[in-house]
Amino acid sequence: MPGSTAAASHLPPAYPDRAAWGTAERLRAWQAAALDTYLRDQPRDFLAVATPGAGKTTFALRVATELLQQRVVRRIAVVAPTEHLKTQWADAARRVGIALDPTFRNAQGRHGAQFDGVALTYAQVAANAALHRARTEAASTLVILDEVHHGGDALSWGEAMREAFEPATRRLSLTGTPFRSDTAAIPFVDYEPGPDGIRRSRADHTYGYGDALRDGVVRPVLFLSYSGQMRWRTRTGEEVSARLGEAATKDITAQAWRTALDEQGEWIPAVLAAADRRLTEVRRHVPDAGGLVIATDQTKARAYAEQLRQIAGEKPVVVLSDDAGASGRIEEYATGDQRWMVAVRMVSEGVDVPRLAVGVYATATATPLFFAQAVGRFVRARRRGETASIFLPSVPVLLALAGELETERDHALDRPVAQGEEVWLDDDALAGANRTEQASDEQMLPGFAALDAQASFDKVLFDGGEFGTGGDLGSDEEQDFLGLPGLLDADQVATLLRSRQAEQLGRHKAPRAGASATDVVDHRRLTELRKELNALVSAWARRSGTPHGVVHTRLREHTGGGEVARASAEHLQARIAKVRAWFVGRR
Repeated sequence: MPGSTAAASHLPPAYPDRAAWGTAERLRAWQAAALDTYLRDQPRDFLAVATPGAGKTTFALRVATELLQQRVVRRIAVVAPTEHLKTQWADAARRVGIALDPTFRNAQGRHGAQFDGVALTYAQVAANAALHRARTEAASTLVILDEVHHGGDALSWGEAMREAFEPATRRLSLTGTPFRSDTAAIPFVDYEPGPDGIRRSRADHTYGYGDALRDGVVRPVLFLSYSGQMRWRTRTGEEVSARLGEAATKDITAQAWRTALDEQGEWIPAVLAAADRRLTEVRRHVPDAGGLVIATDQTKARAYAEQLRQIAGEKPVVVLSDDAGASGRIEEYATGDQRWMVAVRMVSEGVDVPRLAVGVYATATATPLFFAQAVGRFVRARRRGETASIFLPSVPVLLALAGELETERDHALDRPVAQGEEVWLDDDALAGANRTEQASDEQMLPGFAALDAQASFDKVLFDGGEFGTGGDLGSDEEQDFLGLPGLLDADQVATLLRSRQAEQLGRHKAPRAGASATDVVDHRRLTELRKELNALVSAWARRSGTPHGVVHTRLREHTGGGEVARASAEHLQARIAKVRAWFVGRR
């Protein structure tokens, strides 16, 4: 009989890497509890929700070996989002005595007699649902649906899944992100109405990030956000300037974000350099720690890779498409010690590279699903004290997602879309972008042009809290956080962050006791001065042909003080006077 529960019991709790520090020698507690529930109830459908890195593959293969040995099923079919994951599943299954064919193609019709089943992609099933229904009916089959939320990527995909696998003897659905921004029902998932009348997905077993963090199964994640002054030209030819992360309309925020990610600007190389410094610090304690940049498209990925080559002195691994060559490069990187990998968005889900410790979120995609998948690439813990550091643009929607990392979510149907609700990019569009690596969003807006992008350190988010007082690039405020030790457990991270926060606040003198009203900073006056200065700088930049950010830098050199957002009223007034002097020919 194919498959061995004895072999499955010795599979590492989180394939392909060894068990995380402090976890059980065989099954982790959540895996054992979920397996007990499954074997007791013997359900036809079972949904296991577990955070990335928790060990869904190991759990599923243990179920598969049990069902094969009990002769409940004779055949296994695994359905995964990508070609790379098909191979990953086949490798894991082989270790427990189950032979899966990851190279099976629809044109074959039947798999070889030496295999116990096949590994497929959702797209492959959708291409010929009738074939896979016939295969499912031909023998008692366990269907493992990996990242099952992909069943709602398109109406045709959901229909194909239902047609192909409705006759299955057993269906085991797995996901680390059981929610979508749309309301497309996921096949074989049960929905129950809540008190508000909205139907939500019901999992048979849930193991969230918060639980896994407490158990030492996943790493604590620090989000380092970067702001800065952006300038761009709209499709109507108007030049606009805004600070990334400041309160603004949806359109202004989106355009400032795109400007920050422009490969010709200064924001991206500055953030990449900061991330590389962080990676160097982490590698002092974790020598093989790696970094991943998630880019929007091929053009940007290549440009970011070249910038990283100049920064780090080492050529990054570049993954541009989900083909055999890309899969090989990912595997080579996973087992090597290269510093950086740069990938288009499609690498965000399902790619297991346990040594990834530093990430740069350099894409304008902002669905909760995609963000959770991207963060999931960095959370797999290998030993006690490993942390993850992810660099973000200071965009409200991303900061909100980072702050809600530990929030449990369910997929909601019947969800009304409120008027004015911000939907940045729905999952259907995301799936299409991931499959085709289409051009970046700004290239779809005729006339839009990024003109200038300056970077500055904003803050650190951790465990729902915010730390830091902002600062220029290279400032002590930034280095306080880039230089955190590479090995810290969650409690140590929190303690150090609070300590650094207190030190930074101590550097900024508060108004003395009994100060008069005239001694207190007038925030309205500061806002007026900033607006006046930015208008003058924009006008001078147009007249002189000097980049917007360069003008601000020269003004800081003349007057002293920090960037505009942190400069005092006196420094702002001095800069305004200086620009006016330039207009009348005085230097």
